[in-house]
Amino acid sequence: MIERLETGIRMSKIVKHNGVAYLCGQVGNGETVADQTRDCLSRVDTLLKKAGSSRENILQAIIWVADMTDFDEMNEVWDVWVPDDHAPARACGEARLARPELKVEIIVTAAC
Repeated sequence: MIERLETGIRMSKIVKHNGVAYLCGQVGNGETVADQTRDCLSRVDTLLKKAGSSRENILQAIIWVADMTDFDEMNEVWDVWVPDDHAPARACGEARLARPELKVEIIVTAAC
């Protein structure tokens, strides 16, 4: 069975299937990539809770940054956020994001 949460015309914020929660891409507010990453990860926390999951259950994260020169700054926030011994499989690449002011977008898949 597939369960969709917070579903709109275009997408669901969470889709659950066979004990796995797939979160839609999250972006954040702020001037710097660090600010946006912190806000984005706060939104991920909220969605994980709604899905019945947590940071410790993240299986995979895909991170898009608008400019790879922001990679280290984004990672400083990420490294503090990820629980010790629970780092997920992860990819990070550079991409043009939906709006020019966006610096980072994170997509998470987690066990629930």
